[in-house]
Amino acid sequence: MAYIFTVSPDFGPEHLAGWYVFNTWLQRVLEVPIHLELYRDFSDQRQAIADGQVDLIYANPYDASMLIREKAFIPLVRPRGKSDETIIAVSTECDIASVEELTPGIRIATTDDPDVHMMGMIMLEPSNLTMENVTLNICDTYVVVAKELLRGSSNVGIFLAEAFEDLSSVVKGGLKILVRSDIQVVHHSLLMGPELAEYGVRLKNALLRMSKDAKGHGVLVSLGFEGWEEVDREAMEFMIDLIDTLLV
Repeated sequence: MAYIFTVSPDFGPEHLAGWYVFNTWLQRVLEVPIHLELYRDFSDQRQAIADGQVDLIYANPYDASMLIREKAFIPLVRPRGKSDETIIAVSTECDIASVEELTPGIRIATTDDPDVHMMGMIMLEPSNLTMENVTLNICDTYVVVAKELLRGSSNVGIFLAEAFEDLSSVVKGGLKILVRSDIQVVHHSLLMGPELAEYGVRLKNALLRMSKDAKGHGVLVSLGFEGWEEVDREAMEFMIDLIDTLLV
């Protein structure tokens, strides 16, 4: 029976093929069958995690908290030099030039990615916007968030910065960034479940050497990564505590 690997649904569609290639690389390194299962949205993926159907995951920060503290997953590595930041954007057709100009009653396009949504709402506080005086339009993906802005169905969009940058040039050309966060301590991580624990050292070592290998480097390029770096457990706990505090 194959182990199940999955990826947080917030990755850009242009990296889809890259994750399949990465899955093939994983099978070669570990010499065990691994199936890449991609879920339509965060809700479906979290249900699969709850049902014990995930063994290895490239997880967003919110899910990393639950996976580590409730499901005994082990943090292995994170993308080198990458952090999760949040962007607030509007359509270029909009006259708004800053967050402070936004007014209550607007419609906000967002996803059910809790940490990004939470950070976005904090970034909107200078305009006195709250959950009580706006309408939320929950979208399955950041591509849909962008489409909501372009068609005028929503006034403001909350994006994971990396997902925003991965949008096509045509789509980005129709959007205007109002503000971008600069926290630098929140990030996605590759986590391994208990069923794969015996392969942890072998996989971590292979991941850390990946950028120095020609084939491995090619896989990293397809994912938009420079390489992997080991996750510092203390820094990981700090990130989880920060997210838990902000989500209260």
